[in-house]
Amino acid sequence: MKIGIVCYPTFGGSGVLATELGMALSEKGYEVHFITYKQPVRLNFHPNIYYHEVSVPTYPLFDFPPYESALASTMVNVIANNSLDLLHVHYAIPHASAAYFAREILKKTGKDIPFITTLHGTDITLVGRDQMYAPVVTFSINESDAITAVSNNLREETFKSFKIEKDIHVIPNFVDVQRFYKSNKEHFKKMLAPSGERILTHVSNFRKVKRVEDVIRVFQSVREIIPSKLLMIGDGPERQMAEELARSLCIYNEVRFLGKQEEIDEILSISDLFLLPSEYESFGLSALEAMACGVPVISTNSGGLAEINEHGVTGYLSNVGDIQDMAKHAIHILSDDERLQQFKKAAIQHTRKFEKKHIVPMYEQLYKEVIAAYKSKKEVNI
Repeated sequence: MKIGIVCYPTFGGSGVLATELGMALSEKGYEVHFITYKQPVRLNFHPNIYYHEVSVPTYPLFDFPPYESALASTMVNVIANNSLDLLHVHYAIPHASAAYFAREILKKTGKDIPFITTLHGTDITLVGRDQMYAPVVTFSINESDAITAVSNNLREETFKSFKIEKDIHVIPNFVDVQRFYKSNKEHFKKMLAPSGERILTHVSNFRKVKRVEDVIRVFQSVREIIPSKLLMIGDGPERQMAEELARSLCIYNEVRFLGKQEEIDEILSISDLFLLPSEYESFGLSALEAMACGVPVISTNSGGLAEINEHGVTGYLSNVGDIQDMAKHAIHILSDDERLQQFKKAAIQHTRKFEKKHIVPMYEQLYKEVIAAYKSKKEVNI
């Protein structure tokens, strides 16, 4: 099977999942073609993987280069030149609409193929609800040959917000336990916490929805009781605010803003607690990766987080903005070594159901069903 994957090539959950899925499929012998404007951050070389860059010409006529048109044209060329069997687009805007455009162009040549749209979160809960985009989002999702969502919560939100005319398959995100596991990095931990301080970690793209201010304030409350350090991984529009807040609270020397990092697994291996106080998470892939490395999670109960973070077992859930409750739970876990180890073991055990070997076959089965149904429909129409 030859599969085209379209995604954002960033550190965000949708790009990470799409990239990890493509690499997993390539390891199973599938030919995978990534189509995006730059190489995905987690993409590694494999003989079965091909990368096609979307080049967007700039002209004085355009204030904003027409990426969607360039993407659709690139899809047409990649599909036609490589005889792809299926297109899998991640994130509705603008990938689903570009896929529909490409499919309609290819129908004129008899080389058209089905496409699957995977919904990841803010493409539905934030951007998609904008009245400027809603008609296109609704149309392109409905024109998809299959739709998947990464959590039951996102499935429900999509049906609530849009007039979707077909079923949405829930296929959760997965974690690669060959990469994300508790490894021995004690020498790194001693460098960051030389006096045995607890290490708290946050990973995100530092957008407002991540509520990084809450991360700083929860940490401030924790370190008043327990000697601690905070690692802030990632970058984005809220980073400067978070740094300024840490300075104003006189805790900046206890916080390290490390920016974007490739070796997230190594950082998680030295962490004692993961903080994710987001306003909304459709799934919370970063929390799942943390748990796979034996890190309990303090998160909000928004979106799909309750589907992966088991309250009182792998960590705790709090209402959005309830800094006091999050800090209380964090202190409860970190204040007792035996209790902390119990949470760490439970976190690792819980992630087993989200292993790659369980989730990837769900996509494979859907691919086969969609291709078979599409071929059958074409034969009927001939």
